[in-house]
Amino acid sequence: MTAAHRAMALLESWPNLISGPPKCTVGHAFASAGHEIVHFHTADSADLHLTCTAVERLLPQLRHSSAIRVRPGASWITVLLDCDADVELLLGLVSVALKEHSDDHGEDPRLPLSPPCDWERPAELPPVPASRPGAARRMVDRLIPHGHGH
Repeated sequence: MTAAHRAMALLESWPNLISGPPKCTVGHAFASAGHEIVHFHTADSADLHLTCTAVERLLPQLRHSSAIRVRPGASWITVLLDCDADVELLLGLVSVALKEHSDDHGEDPRLPLSPPCDWERPAELPPVPASRPGAARRMVDRLIPHGHGH
């Protein structure tokens, strides 16, 4: 069982979270009171909607963790899930996100309850045709200029 699967299993038992497909249609999500809180897009990470205010407030602490990725100005962060400590970190941050979202019910009702996640699919490298001898070496040469290899 991966760390992401352990986290999802634990979140399933939280009474204030509803499990289901995310609005972005990729992976699995947990929502509360109309807010998408956490998305599991891959087996090794989770995207968490903290709100811009919470991200700004917590930024100094978030930057101390090698398991967290933050984009400037974003309301979503990514938590890399590799071990039990990462799962515990995610669960703690989900609690913060739930508190943030319960506090913002007084905001402008014309605003959407939850902005879409900003998850991007990892870029795939183009396949190197096997029928062309030396094609892989030429691809490496394009990435590493001559004279800079080993």
